[in-house]
Amino acid sequence: MLSLVTAAEQQYRHETWSRDREQALLVAIRSRAAAQTVAVQAAAVPQAGAVSRPSVAFAPRLQRAAWARPIGARARAAEACATACAVA
Repeated sequence: MLSLVTAAEQQYRHETWSRDREQALLVAIRSRAAAQTVAVQAAAVPQAGAVSRPSVAFAPRLQRAAWARPIGARARAAEACATACAVA
């Protein structure tokens, strides 16, 4: 009977520790997200005497495959093959 009580106490302590850790993690995530939104809003407000820079558009990154492709295999048919270009 004593071992059941001890096991229950250990499980309770473990669950309490896990729950507290998860709540602390959620609080950290929320505070970081709030800080990022404040930083973005502060960056959007132009400061007096600041020089405005032209915005630069970036091309979207290609999505990489989750596994390695064999040499010569292409993700898309329209993608140029670097091996064929080097050999030709």
